[in-house]
Formats: sequence, structure tokens, C-alpha cells
Amino acid sequence: MNVDLLYGRGRMPVELPGSTQVISPRHIPGVRDEKAAFIDALRSPVGTAALRDLVPNRGTCAIAVADITRPAPSHKMVPWILEECALRPDRVVIVNGTGTHRANTVAELEGMLGADIVRRYRVVNHNAFDPSTLAFVGRTGSGNEVWVNREYAEADFKIITGFIEPHFFAGFSGGPKGVVPALAGIQTVLNLHSACMIGHPLSTWGVLNGNPTQMEICEAALLTRPAFVANVTLNRERQITGVYAGDIVKAHLEGCRFARETAMQPVGCPFDVVVTTNAGYPLDQNLYQAVKGMSAAACIVRQGGAIIAAAECSDGLPEHGNFRAILEKYSTVDEMLSAIESAPRTVHDQWEAQILGIILKKARIYLVSSLPAKEVELAFITPVSSVEEALAIEQRAMGDISVACLPEGPYTIPYLT
Repeated sequence: MNVDLLYGRGRMPVELPGSTQVISPRHIPGVRDEKAAFIDALRSPVGTAALRDLVPNRGTCAIAVADITRPAPSHKMVPWILEECALRPDRVVIVNGTGTHRANTVAELEGMLGADIVRRYRVVNHNAFDPSTLAFVGRTGSGNEVWVNREYAEADFKIITGFIEPHFFAGFSGGPKGVVPALAGIQTVLNLHSACMIGHPLSTWGVLNGNPTQMEICEAALLTRPAFVANVTLNRERQITGVYAGDIVKAHLEGCRFARETAMQPVGCPFDVVVTTNAGYPLDQNLYQAVKGMSAAACIVRQGGAIIAAAECSDGLPEHGNFRAILEKYSTVDEMLSAIESAPRTVHDQWEAQILGIILKKARIYLVSSLPAKEVELAFITPVSSVEEALAIEQRAMGDISVACLPEGPYTIPYLT
């Protein structure tokens, strides 16, 4: 059968065995009038008064947005919020939630928010590594210090935007994650991503109850006193399928219920080979991010099976951050995992390497990308020129193989029943 995989800014056509089980999210059409649905949610929110009744007449308003690695429709949501609240430019700071990612360029910010918004309003990139830009807001019950972006922390009113989808260790994105780790200082981020936290069996796709990562994130975010959240869910065309606004916990929970029903698909048995993507641009910009699509595939691949991932990785491994340095340091997966799990301190980006290592202990990984072969091999992954090449390797080794395909990668999270 012929299947189109999301890859970069387009699609990659591949030929798969006729018996392949293609697993995609249940298609939900976009709402008929996105702006009307969004404004209606702002006026009839979950657990709070209407947004325009909450915004004070004086003082600053911080609006947190997702960075370039997330396909959140900030170019729609932010103007609609500004219009609804009649906020003057001199009262607003838009804080780009980069987490520990690199700062986004002016051109990228214009693509995310619209050139007019960037020109008229103050937009700042969060910097997790600069102490002078951070403010201490308290400690969680576990004793972790919570440092967040100072401009956000000192604003009189705080609005969090974003979108909700299953997340590979926080359960779901959106909600509190728009504050922590998106606007958190590096030490706070490291505390949230310890080897123990990431390795916990409940720190996984689609789990909120008992998920230690999500619970710590939520507690940390609430210390910053966010006043209002405006989250959306999206379909494969990046159309808005639902709006969840109001209290950051209650509204987020409603959105997670919807995302679970539409993006998580039951599967009866594991497969020998699972073909996956990282949902195309902007999620597949680098190998670091592409681990998410591999993690989705790992949910249904058999022990000793294979994962074939297609991710463009136009931004490299990437060059920024510690992901490359961690991979270069070790000669085997076992050595890397042992070092991460026994280290007294968490190292920036070790969590992605840890999750990659856990996947590799279960299955071989092949990667179709724009990366040089040596770059791919650093991650203990086999580079291939096509999905078909990797399938042929597996067929020669095993004969008849059962194959599943996740053409939209982590937009579909399969689980074994």
C-alpha cells in the first residue's frame, strides 16, 4: 500500500506491505468559525469568570506563547485575546516559552505571531540560562525551587496559551506546561526531568493521575499564579477542533479528555516493525524532538523489533543544547543509560537521551532524515535512505513481518489493549 508520511514541510510517499495497519488519530473536523469558538470560550470559561471581566484596568499583562518547535496557532489566539481584552500595546508583554530551547529569531517570531503583533507589541524570548532574567516564586512540596521568567512573574495578570496533545512523559502537553517548563529557569527544569522522574512508569503518554512529572509541573506552575489559560486542540490540518479556556487545571483537564478520545488509539497486539514520523515541521526540526515519534512507536513495537522513523531534522541534532555532547560521550546504550541513572545531578537534555536509550533497549531504530550518516550513528540509530530500505533489511532478517504505521507520528498515540 502507498502511504504519505508527514515529513518536514511536506509529505513523504512510501510503499508499505499490503497488510500494514495504518494508525491515525480519529479525524475531527475543525470548528466552523475558529474565532467565534475561541471568543465564546473566553467568555464562557471553565472554572473562572470571563477573561474580559478578569483583566484589570491597570498594570501589565503577560501572554505566554509556545515557541517555534510547537504548532500552536499563536498567530490566531494572541490577536483574538488582545482584541477581546482591548489591551493597549504598552500594557502587554508576550513571552515566548522557549523552555531550554534556543531563542527564536525575529523572522520566526513573525511567523509564529504575525508581523503586525511583533511590530506593535513587546515580545521577549525566555532565557532559562540567564539568572538575571528569572524570578524565584517558591518551592514545591518536594522541595524543588521554582524559578520562572521575571517579565512573566512580575506581570499583574498572566494568560497562558498553547495546545493540548498527548506527551511522552508529562501525559499531555498544554495547561501548566505553558508555564513550567516553558518559562522556567534551567535548575527548575532539571529538577523536573531527573532520571528518576523520567524513568517512572506513570511518566508516560496519556497519563495524568499519579504521573509524578505532571504533578510536579502543575504544582510549580500554580506557584506563579496564572490567571487564565486558553488552550486548543488541533487536527491534522492544524485546524482548531476545540477550545479549553479558564482555570489552568480544570480547563486543561477537559482538553486532555478530548485529546485522549481522539488522539489515542487501541491496538490488539505488538508489531515486528513500526513506521513513524515526528509529524513534520515544526516538530521534526531536529533529532532531539524526533525522539517523541519514536516513543509513540515504541508503545506497540514488540521487544526486539524495529522502529523506522522519518524526520527531516533540518536543524541538526541540534547544535544547541547538550544532546550531542551526551551522545558523543558514550560508546554503548547501556553505558549511557547507566551513567544517566546513577549520576548525582541532572544534566540538561539528558532526559531525551534517557528516553532514546530506553526505546533502543526495546527495539532497533532506523532513521530517514537529511542528517549525515555519522550524525545519526552518534545516537545509536541506523541511517537509511528510505523507509523501504529499512523494511527490506528487516524482511531479509526475519522473513514475514507484521507492520504498523503512524503517518502522523506523535499526533497518534497507540496503546496495547
